[in-house]
Amino acid sequence: MARDPYQELGVSRGASADEVRKAFRKLAKQHHPDTNPGNKAAEDRFKQVSAAFDILGDVEKRKKFDAGEIDADGRETMRGFGGGGGGPWGQPGGGGRGPDGMEGGDLGDLFSEILGRRGQGGAGFGGFSQRGADVRAKLDIDLEETIHGSKKRIAFSDGRTIDVTIPKGAEEGQTLRLKGQGSPGRAGPGDAFIELTVKPHPVFRREGAALVMDLAVSIPDAVLGGKVEAPTPDGPVSLTIPKGANSGQSLRLKGRGLSDARGKRGDLLGRIVLMMPDKTDPELEAFAERWRKERPYTPRRKG
Repeated sequence: MARDPYQELGVSRGASADEVRKAFRKLAKQHHPDTNPGNKAAEDRFKQVSAAFDILGDVEKRKKFDAGEIDADGRETMRGFGGGGGGPWGQPGGGGRGPDGMEGGDLGDLFSEILGRRGQGGAGFGGFSQRGADVRAKLDIDLEETIHGSKKRIAFSDGRTIDVTIPKGAEEGQTLRLKGQGSPGRAGPGDAFIELTVKPHPVFRREGAALVMDLAVSIPDAVLGGKVEAPTPDGPVSLTIPKGANSGQSLRLKGRGLSDARGKRGDLLGRIVLMMPDKTDPELEAFAERWRKERPYTPRRKG
């Protein structure tokens, strides 16, 4: 048999509805299973204060208890004269509205208010309904995976592994929610939240919404024009260098850049970087000397 509900909540018999509610809120928050995972004593205490508030938080049930018509378990004390149907925690079915218009026995909304979320716990016959805890993890992905999408496997500390689908257009810091992949619970498992981190790429880099790379071009190709092999996230392609190309000039490779959330590809910008040979030969040095004497010029920054 349950203890006196006034003793369970630590309030006097003359306590107001607001005092009863405040006492329950404090105890429920202190002993709720979500804040005491695996603590059987806290679980039992939570059940006791919930059952006590189910009586004292309902105007009609509190009147009946004070009048001796029901006991601390919510059962009618004069069973020989009829009995109501069993509701949660064994109390008679039905019941009026309690403080703030709350239905007696319906503690789910109050638990949600106490813990700051809905559906995480509520009183029920023989126990409570507790949703499993959410789990969080970080996952490193490659730039190419943000463009093409992929599947990756991630391991949790409890030994479980799950496959994570990386969507096209995934971004740094984006969090993926995997419903029902969290810790198990009596009311079902929680969710898994996976935060994505995009690893730096040795060739490509993001600049706002654009994908950019440095494109090394030789002096002859820059002067005369020509074709060079350019890297892209989809593999190398042949790219035409125009005559008179210069460092800092950008060449656009359409549809070779980043993906958006719908999978549509942007462009890749190749910024030309003029590259001298590792070693200059006497003929090139002689040409440069003659050019400097006969056709001097001062480089100017454009823009």
